[in-house]
Amino acid sequence: MTIPKKLVLIGNGMAGVRAIEHLLKLAPDTYEITIFGAEPHPNYNRIMLSTVLAGSTELKDIIINDWDWYKDNHITLHTNQAIKKIDTQRKVVISESGMEAPYDEVVIATGSKPFMLPIPGADKEGVIAFRDIQDCEKMFSAAKSYKKAAVIGAGLLGLEAARGLLNLGMEVTVIHKHPYIMERQLDEAASLMLRKELEAQGMKFLLSKHSASITGRGRVKELQFTDGSHLATDLIVMAVGIRPNVDLAKSSGIDYNNGILVDDFMNTNMAHVSALGECVEHRGVAYGLVAPLYEQGAVLAKRLAGVETTGYAGSVTSTKLKVSGVDVFSAGRFIETEGSRALRIQDDMAGTYKKIVIRGGKLIGAVLFGDTADGASLFASIKSGESIEGREKELLLGISNDLLGKSGGSASRLENMPDDEIVCGCNGVTKGAIGDAVLNKGCHTFGELKACTKASASCGGCKADIEGLLHLFAGDAVGESAKEGICGCTSLSRDEIVEQIQSMRLMTIKEVMHVLDWNNKEGCSKCRPSLNYYLGMLFPEDYVDEKESRFTNERYHANIQKDGTYSVVPRIYGGVTTPADLIKIASVAEKFNVPLVKFTGGQRLDLFGVKKEDLPKMWEELEMASGHAYGKTLRTVKTCVGNTFCRFGTQDAMAMGIKMEKAFERLNAPAKFKLAVSGCPRNCAEATIKDLGVVAIDGAWEIHVGGNAGVKVRACDLLTTVKTEDEVMEWTGAYLQYYRETAQWNERTAHWIDRVGLDTVKKALEKQEDRLALVERVQKTLSLTTDPWKEIVDNDELRKNFEPIAGPLPV
Repeated sequence: MTIPKKLVLIGNGMAGVRAIEHLLKLAPDTYEITIFGAEPHPNYNRIMLSTVLAGSTELKDIIINDWDWYKDNHITLHTNQAIKKIDTQRKVVISESGMEAPYDEVVIATGSKPFMLPIPGADKEGVIAFRDIQDCEKMFSAAKSYKKAAVIGAGLLGLEAARGLLNLGMEVTVIHKHPYIMERQLDEAASLMLRKELEAQGMKFLLSKHSASITGRGRVKELQFTDGSHLATDLIVMAVGIRPNVDLAKSSGIDYNNGILVDDFMNTNMAHVSALGECVEHRGVAYGLVAPLYEQGAVLAKRLAGVETTGYAGSVTSTKLKVSGVDVFSAGRFIETEGSRALRIQDDMAGTYKKIVIRGGKLIGAVLFGDTADGASLFASIKSGESIEGREKELLLGISNDLLGKSGGSASRLENMPDDEIVCGCNGVTKGAIGDAVLNKGCHTFGELKACTKASASCGGCKADIEGLLHLFAGDAVGESAKEGICGCTSLSRDEIVEQIQSMRLMTIKEVMHVLDWNNKEGCSKCRPSLNYYLGMLFPEDYVDEKESRFTNERYHANIQKDGTYSVVPRIYGGVTTPADLIKIASVAEKFNVPLVKFTGGQRLDLFGVKKEDLPKMWEELEMASGHAYGKTLRTVKTCVGNTFCRFGTQDAMAMGIKMEKAFERLNAPAKFKLAVSGCPRNCAEATIKDLGVVAIDGAWEIHVGGNAGVKVRACDLLTTVKTEDEVMEWTGAYLQYYRETAQWNERTAHWIDRVGLDTVKKALEKQEDRLALVERVQKTLSLTTDPWKEIVDNDELRKNFEPIAGPLPV
């Protein structure tokens, strides 16, 4: 029996562990593997840190290899153990705590370190980088106590940090030394388009600024610039670049320049010492993108396994990103220089931009903004190096897909893609790995493929290519099973679940999970709220709402804030109030020491900073209905003054709005929805960007649907034009109930309309008997609702839920 060699990996990051994954497949019993990681976590996807900061995922969601993976593969993992030296004479590695581990082969994968500007005050409290989970935790903590943040650096990491801080409620200014942002990934035109999008989201920019010093006693208070100007701030995030981590090479006698020097097989100058990833320099280049690092790992794994390999010759890089909700792509040399020429097309109305750069008849670079669908084919053309002469404009316009001399469009491109080409950049999954999973491991659905290979498990930008490869390799075997369920607990879709609940009359969440064979018998935060809604929508008279399956805001009927207090929004019908109600609100706010009273965009007053234990007493004294600013219900009906006062008004917008709000308040829905009524086509109530908007015209009312004024604005579609207020109410009730019965949980009307199509909605509502049947069902549901504030005020048992408790705040 052969005794396994000892392999030590220094660094538990994406590049090193990826190489180990390859090695385990190629030579599973050759090495006894030990991994040292400086952080307390298992291997996680550092690319997804911005989603953790933004609040859309948690650390557990970005773990690539969990604790069980190390155990299952007989790998010894030492966390919180940074290695300070490799003793190449004794062939041992030594940690900072004094732990020693012998090796036959050692791999350095220590990654990079964030560069911190060497300016006075950079060591003050509140000056941080954005590189790991700990940095995210520092930003979460700062946002609870401070308001102003400055991000130095407008590259990808800087902009994602800024987006996350905005989500945490901070005022954010991005400082950049260049005249335009993301200059390494975008040309000036695309950069300007991105900047406009980000400014609309609330970011502020100071460009062509050089930081000089940071002032403040102990904690940062001000950032000063070389031109004499300054910026008051409570937090500074430096995102000005990374540097290869060569500390271990310095202490161990290993050659380094900007990074640890390696050859094409990832060897250092020391025998049995290899290196890869962001810490290395290969042929004068240090790579900061994940795809080249995974290519290095594949070469190293083959060499360690004794498999013949051609070595690593460097990488042509591309970047496909989603920056704060905006898609961008760049590849190759996208800035034109002497001897090259560029073609570009820009559509400011659609918010798209496309540019290609050509030299000697070959495509050498490309930039896409807003629509990155052509990114993969452009990158393939750049890497192939084949002539595109005579087809430049077709390439720019996306008309021809046979750029490599082959026909057949996207399918042909995927078919002719080499097996070692990476199709999922976030997780380094190649076409060959997809083929192996489909052909040899029985992965015949997208969900199975994602679970097996991790392809498209991070940003999702490669989903179309992964699905294309699935069909390419599986053919007819894909069938109808190539779908994902509403969450990881089930493979059933929304429509299948609703149909089964209805046909079998399943009456509780637990019953649904049991009968429909849920994988996780307790469900999760995605399926439990959705099942609670579907049951209540289908059986409004019989189903008892399961409060524990609702989110905190809906359980406590107020919006929880980042400091653990709540905001209270009394309902002000149609934005119309009285002096008596204003006095009442002011008196209650004063009595309960409300620190902030703010008008909302929906013409209401929001009382911030209310303690949980004060909520029932405040509602009792207000004697007003809940504005439902916290739930998936009707939020507001915004109105203008209409013909009551306005000289342009053609109808009574205020009366119509109040009538609608009183009719549909407390109506549960798949997602929140907002209405508006404008008294004339001047549209002062902004009715055409609401979930449903009513616009008065001479002698009639237009009903517009499917609008959204959020991050991605969607203008409404005209549903119909009616003559009377009663018809407005009939169409509105029918439309809302049809939405309630057919939309997916958490699907806003804008996305629902895009998915089902306006024509489908029109057809469902075109017959009056169908509309009246829908109205009858929505009125039945509404007749069973009560105001939650009043219900709690009048019920001593419910009031007990608001008494102070020890322990952490609800989340």
